[in-house]
Order: sequence, then C-alpha cells, then structure tokens
Amino acid sequence: MTFTESFITELDRELEANFLRDGYVIADVADVNLLHQLRKVIVSGASEYLNITAPDNDAKFLDELHQFVTPKQINAFRLAMYRSLNAKKWFRPTFFKLGRHIIEALVGNELAMQNRINFSIQMPNDNTSLLDIHADVFAGETPYQVVQWMPLVDVFETKSMFILPRLKSEAIISRMHEFSAVGMGKLYEEVKQDLIWLKIPYGKVLIFTPNILHGNVLNDESTTRWSLNCRFTGLLTPYGSAEKSLGSFYLPITPRPVTKVGSEYRQPNGFSE
Repeated sequence: MTFTESFITELDRELEANFLRDGYVIADVADVNLLHQLRKVIVSGASEYLNITAPDNDAKFLDELHQFVTPKQINAFRLAMYRSLNAKKWFRPTFFKLGRHIIEALVGNELAMQNRINFSIQMPNDNTSLLDIHADVFAGETPYQVVQWMPLVDVFETKSMFILPRLKSEAIISRMHEFSAVGMGKLYEEVKQDLIWLKIPYGKVLIFTPNILHGNVLNDESTTRWSLNCRFTGLLTPYGSAEKSLGSFYLPITPRPVTKVGSEYRQPNGFSE
C-alpha cells in the first residue's frame, strides 16, 4: 500500500502554479468531438440565418465570415446567434463540460455559472467589437470568479485577446489612481510591451481570472475570430454587485447534497442561533 501526504494531485498542482503565476491556463478541451458537434450546430445556424448552403469546411466558413456579413450587419447577426444558442437547454451544460476538468481544479466542484454564455465575433478591421484594457472587478464583479473563453477557430496575435500576467497586473492596478486623469489609453501604452497575446488553437480552452488586465484590439489578421465565454464562481463564495448576484446573473449548477440540506435547515423556535 502506498500512502500520500498531499491532498493535491500533480496535475492540479501544475495548474495551480501556472494560474497563480500568470492568472490563466490554456488546456485541451475535455472532449474534442463534442466541440466539433457544437461548432457544427453554430455553423448550421449561421448558414441558415444567412440563407446560404451549409459549408463542407466549418473552420474555413467561420474564418471567412466577413465575406458574407458586413460590419453594419455583424451586431444583428451576433445577437441572433447569441439568442438562438442560449435558448437551447443543452448549450450551457455542453459548454461547461468542455472546460469542467480545469474549472473544478481551479475553483472547486460546487459551482455557479453565468446565466448566459457570451458570443463574440470579430471580423478583420471591424472596430465594432473592441474591448479596451480593463479588469472585470472594476465594474463590481466578484473577484472569486474565472472566465472560460473558448475559440471556435485558431486565434493568435490581434485575432485573439491580450492579458497582462497576474503579478504585473497587480502591480499596475495598485497604481490605478495615477491613470484616473489621463485615462486607460495611457495605461495601455505603459503596459503594452508586457502584454501576452494569447495563441489558442481550436480544440483548446482558456481559463483566466478577470481580476487581471485584459482586452482586445482591432483584428489586423485576414480571418474572423469566433469565441464563446462565460463566468464561473464557487457557489458559496462572495458575489459582487446586486445585479451580478446569485439567482440573477449567476445560477447554481453543481450544488452538493450537504449544501442543499444545510440551506433548507431552519432552527426550531426556542433554540438560540
């Protein structure tokens, strides 16, 4: 019999080290065939919306969406896809399943999930989908969350997103008062040389803490970026502002029996609490 002295597996230890150092990890999705099926549904819905024949090559179609949609049409198209996907009961459980092994290692196995999955499309040279450098906690989000960000195509350079690694983010955030008068553009210029432009091939998933500085810029590549993202937090951890609380913005997805029993317990009259 071999005994162990650690509560943490070697894989979890490696994930923890990378996450604590950088603020993010990139890993294989749990089931690439399931990802293929999900992408196929998205391509089918997109081609139906555009009234074109479903393509044989899903990746090529997604990469070349800008040949079918103009910048003026992209927001209506994106919203239609967002609403269609989030109306499907299997969409959120399927998305979670693809990154569950990493999320549970980093957050825990008793979770709450954002009630809608965000859908992002950024075509080449389209300035309608820009997200300036920021950290989600600035807007009242809970600091006890991660974002699962999953591309549906290969992403790289300006077709991807940027992150300022955790230690550098924390150092610059401690000086945020210095940028209140000059704006976030000045902050971006100061950290530009330290930003990591994430290279994430299709079939991998990014999990990151939105406490660190991140964002995107104009897509200067020749192909379109498609990605899905959603927030997860521990079910019993503190939440942020009222509009981002449990029951509205977040919904429980994996409550355990002891938590269910505990939450339903009521102390009888005559007993001190």
